Amino acid sequence: MAKQTAPQALAAVAPKLVELTDEVLFGDVWERTELSPRDRSLVTVTALAALYRTEQLGFHLKLALDNGLTKEELGEALTHLAFYAGWPTAMTAVTQLKSIAEEAESSAT
Repeated sequence: MAKQTAPQALAAVAPKLVELTDEVLFGDVWERTELSPRDRSLVTVTALAALYRTEQLGFHLKLALDNGLTKEELGEALTHLAFYAGWPTAMTAVTQLKSIAEEAESSAT
């Protein structure tokens, strides 16, 4: 996984949050070897979708694709999630996934 960082523009408002995001979350937690980046992405995407954290979801859907999850695997995970976290939550996440996957496919060609 490429080194991820918090949006640096946020440092003007919350420098410590940006520092913790970069150093602890992405610099430590995401680098631990007990789960692969692919597995961490699957956990993160499903948690964000279930909690309806749509602002962060798009970034992590893109990261999940970069970390080796397929559009089909993410779609299946979100379909499964619909029964536990609610239909609207899953539909919102799938809508974001569709847009992100189409964008990735068009930029790859």
